[in-house]
Amino acid sequence: MDPRRINRISLTLLVLGLGAAAWLYVRPPAEVADPLGNLLRQKKHMHELRVMGGSANVTLAEFQAGLAGLWRGRALAGTVAVLTVAGTLVFRFVARHAHLFHPHGPSEPPTGSA
Repeated sequence: MDPRRINRISLTLLVLGLGAAAWLYVRPPAEVADPLGNLLRQKKHMHELRVMGGSANVTLAEFQAGLAGLWRGRALAGTVAVLTVAGTLVFRFVARHAHLFHPHGPSEPPTGSA
């Protein structure tokens, strides 16, 4: 692929993704009503988790709650920004090294421009 085309596509991906992240960052967060509250703060719930699955169950429940927090509010903006940059870098690598992903195995990289 032509390097100028790769740069244009990369710039478009970055502008759209980071623009979406900026919009998510400045928009007011939606009010979420949770009728049960945060179960991980309740001693009875934590005790039941520990009894049923041991301390690994408690650790995994806390990890899951942490991951769920990445998809809300301003943390979502940061997640979108990081995924945008990572996705753009993967695109650039695949576009520049397309010869490595040939169905018949890696071949020699193109030397001249056609």
